[in-house]
Amino acid sequence: MAARHTAFDGRVQLYHRAGGEHWHCSASVGGRQFRKSTNLESLSQAKDFAEDWYINLKGVQRWGRGLAKGKVFRKAAEKFLEEYEVMTGGQRSQAYVEGLRQKINKHLNPFFGDKPVTAINESLVQDYRVQRAKSIDKDGKPKPPARTTMHHEIITLRHVLMTAKRHGWITHIPDLSAPYKASGKVSHRAWFSPEEYQKFYRATRKRAKSPLNPKWLGSAHSSTTMCSSWPTPV
Repeated sequence: MAARHTAFDGRVQLYHRAGGEHWHCSASVGGRQFRKSTNLESLSQAKDFAEDWYINLKGVQRWGRGLAKGKVFRKAAEKFLEEYEVMTGGQRSQAYVEGLRQKINKHLNPFFGDKPVTAINESLVQDYRVQRAKSIDKDGKPKPPARTTMHHEIITLRHVLMTAKRHGWITHIPDLSAPYKASGKVSHRAWFSPEEYQKFYRATRKRAKSPLNPKWLGSAHSSTTMCSSWPTPV
């Protein structure tokens, strides 16, 4: 049986999920049950985290700001996967669907899982990006996700929020674009340097005289003719 511990005089419970290494915490505030991953393996550190988390929940309730209500992200994600697998049957491979499930279970649910979808905004998504950028490997070394990996996780997040919107759980989807983002577009030069031009031109002439295959002779001559029509670099 999985080990369970308590904190804050028993008002907060700490536990492991099946197969997980991180401690999770749960507590009841305002008649509602809340859960959150501590993302920590140390029990003492997890207890400190859970107590701070519980105090924050109580503070939100006490000062009248209210706790956001509505369908939580975890349930919206379950609905998305259920619909996606059925509606794209035969059009998306099982491996692709499983990849979405892994992104949700491994990264998105630990951060967004117990948050109401109505509470997910641009600020919270940016907090997620920052947390992922601080990821570490098993040896404790920094291991931030690749840009493409992060992009795919945000796409998966959008899929879940779109599902929530279709079901009326949210009224709009927040802006998920990354701030401070440098362009990912690869730019290409539209010219050769003089040295590159001369090297390229000599190579095309040599290939025109002795193509690797006789059937490519016409293409090789065309390339040479095209190169000779370019302005000679100075």
